[in-house]
Amino acid sequence: MGVDFAFIDSGTGGFPYMKYLLKKAPGAECVYVGDIKNFPYGNRTPQNILECLTPLFTELISRFNPKTIVIACNTISVSALDCLRQKFPDIPIVGTVPAIKLAAGCSKNKKIGLLATNVSVNHPYTQKLISDFARDCQVFKRGDPELISFIEHNLFTATKEERLNAIKPAVEYFKNCGCDTIILACTHFVNFVDDFNELCSPQIKVLDSREGVVKQALKVEGFDFNKLKVSGEIPKSRLFVRGLKNKSQDVEYRTLCENNGVQWCGEFDNSAE
Repeated sequence: MGVDFAFIDSGTGGFPYMKYLLKKAPGAECVYVGDIKNFPYGNRTPQNILECLTPLFTELISRFNPKTIVIACNTISVSALDCLRQKFPDIPIVGTVPAIKLAAGCSKNKKIGLLATNVSVNHPYTQKLISDFARDCQVFKRGDPELISFIEHNLFTATKEERLNAIKPAVEYFKNCGCDTIILACTHFVNFVDDFNELCSPQIKVLDSREGVVKQALKVEGFDFNKLKVSGEIPKSRLFVRGLKNKSQDVEYRTLCENNGVQWCGEFDNSAE
């Protein structure tokens, strides 16, 4: 018997996705691996991303035998999802892609902001999503690696003022473009979703892909998403990181886990099941 779901991201970005799934499916057993050894994926080539992830997938499947793997990272998904599915055909892999279709349906003035990594905003897969689902919209793209790095390294310590100041340049950019909808197309940004909503409301609607990703993951596993009730209780699941650098990072991730009812397991490469 294996775990129900395994989540993978370059750091803390996918955590809100696992947290959302656990609210929708209380009792699901999850393992989360933050690959901080290779953070950020947004500065890597698709081939390099695949080289980083292939041994990680192999070890993850060997150790935990997950029923479904959730790639809680837009950059991995647009760059390497098809290749990973070919390499690991025996396990369902759910990707995370920009919520362009959702945004196109929500936008009233058809001006959409896309906030992501440089890889994601420039990737042909993203352009295909725009062509397929937002052909009647103007999509203003912004790659923001500095904000992603800020969130990964300051998520645990930043004050509210620091968080708002960090996201303000992106919000102002999209406001100046006249956008009425913003897509948070890097999972790291979802950690600051309340701050985005505070700066954007009421002129701009902020969207992310948590519901779509979780709905698909639960569908793969046979859960009826529409019949599940949201629970305020998060069961014990496990979080590892790959490439833990220092004691400070250990304390930060330990705190994240303690605050969310998740078991902190430390370094992935050297940890036993």
